[in-house]
Amino acid sequence: MKLKNRIALITGASTGIGRAIAMKYAQEGAHVIINYIGNQSVAEEAVEEIKGLGGSAEMYKCDISSYSEVENMVDELVAKHGKIDILVNNAGITKDSLVMRMSIEDFQKVIDINLNGTFNTIKALSRYMLKERQGKIINIASVVGITGNAGQANYAASKAGVIALTKSVAKEFATRNINVNAIAPGYIQTKMTDVLNEKVKEEILSRIPMKTIGSPEDIAKTALFLASEDSNYITGQVINVDGGMVM
Repeated sequence: MKLKNRIALITGASTGIGRAIAMKYAQEGAHVIINYIGNQSVAEEAVEEIKGLGGSAEMYKCDISSYSEVENMVDELVAKHGKIDILVNNAGITKDSLVMRMSIEDFQKVIDINLNGTFNTIKALSRYMLKERQGKIINIASVVGITGNAGQANYAASKAGVIALTKSVAKEFATRNINVNAIAPGYIQTKMTDVLNEKVKEEILSRIPMKTIGSPEDIAKTALFLASEDSNYITGQVINVDGGMVM
């Protein structure tokens, strides 16, 4: 078990990519904390699924766009468990529209959750990880944070910010044995992508050299690598998991 006795906090972990990462970590021996903000019953289902497979998990409701809430969450969890070894910043939303039609509120909301939320969790946990002189931070970015994408100016900007934040924090934390990396998923089969119409899906597939859609499990496997000792000499990197979409 690659993560035996590790404590892992995963934001937005009740569904999709976050849930797949939580399952993978639990299977490898970690105690998983599923952060959520929306449907409590869905979070409970994720916890019960992990426990049903012999894993260890709990859930914690917290709006990561609020620093005070994040600080309280981190303080309470560290007080309870004594540490948090792994942080996965997965929570994210989309509110797509062309810039001309995009509301200020929709732009700001995406930034608040996707980028500010990532900063908030890193900042709140940093004093504990720096004191322990160890830790793994994995931020879920996106290939559109590298390439940009029409109709997703807010989402692309937030994910580009996550990438820059990852590289900056990696430089700050490197001497304290804390690895900070990002995963940039391409087109992954989740509820977020299910809403796309068939024409859009076909156009996306035409730009993927492997001609297939990725799965949350593909991201989870990469997240496991970055959380394990196998990646101890890797920091400040962005790993594209996209079937060759961005080269």
